[in-house]
Amino acid sequence: MEIQPRRYFSVVASLFAALLLGEIAFAQTYPIKPIRLIVPYPPGGGTDFVARIVALKLPEAIGQNVVVDNRPGAAGLVGTELAARAPADGYTLLLVDSSLPINVTYYKNAKYDAIKDFDPITDVADTAYMLVVQPAGPYQSVRDVINAAKAQPGTINFGSGGNGSGSHLTGEFFQMRTGVKLTHVPYKGVGLALTDVIAGQIQTTFTSAPPAMGLIKSGRIKALAVATEKRISSLPETPTFGEQGVKDLVVVNWYGIASMAGTPQPVLDKLHAALVHVIGLPDVKERLASGALEPAPMSQQAFRKLIAEELTRWSAVVKNAGIKPE
Repeated sequence: MEIQPRRYFSVVASLFAALLLGEIAFAQTYPIKPIRLIVPYPPGGGTDFVARIVALKLPEAIGQNVVVDNRPGAAGLVGTELAARAPADGYTLLLVDSSLPINVTYYKNAKYDAIKDFDPITDVADTAYMLVVQPAGPYQSVRDVINAAKAQPGTINFGSGGNGSGSHLTGEFFQMRTGVKLTHVPYKGVGLALTDVIAGQIQTTFTSAPPAMGLIKSGRIKALAVATEKRISSLPETPTFGEQGVKDLVVVNWYGIASMAGTPQPVLDKLHAALVHVIGLPDVKERLASGALEPAPMSQQAFRKLIAEELTRWSAVVKNAGIKPE
């Protein structure tokens, strides 16, 4: 039987309206049970630190408990892939960080799409990457490192938290921006690299702020530069790379919240409003600052754009440096 065009469009409009009303009704009752927040790393790290803050304060704003579910493994792949397969109903969220786009550029067997499989809700907090050295060593500025590396290419070692880690890619990005050649020394965690900087086994490492702050404050290591557009409040005397002539070297480790792709928009809106409220609480800002983290709430659209830009940038760095998984 032939369907008349007018009748066809009427049916489609009715179905769309029913779907929209269903989403609104769902959002009005959401949430009616606890929310699971998957953290793709073990307890104790920066990602877990942010997750615990969110899990503690979000229930006051959303009306249900938030349960942190640590699912570590394969540099974050295990937990992220688990989340990607979860129902898109707002009851499973993922604590995402800078490794979300990095891992899909580095691990070709990653079973998730950083853009298509998730609905970003908001960034929560950012922390700076920085270049650190021995306080009494020969390098007292970024220019000292660049000049020495140009004079003797490959003789300066930089440690990282492992192949494909944020600290590794930041080091590669530094080399792209300056034209120098450093020798990469991967460790099983940036903490071990910091220990060897202190001991003089390697000259430098690129690290995010939280693991380094205590060592900097105690004088055991020195931060030569922060990879931010402006100086950070926790290290006001440390200049940026841009201030020392290295332009466009901005690398922050960000921590945000995402749901699964297809989550009803009214649910995403409710979660976004609740999270932005939590991030703005004075005690939350204080706790974030204790971990050298800056609050960074943003719109859903801006967070999606950030992830897409990071994917483009790190894909180029991995390709340019010829980085391959071990």
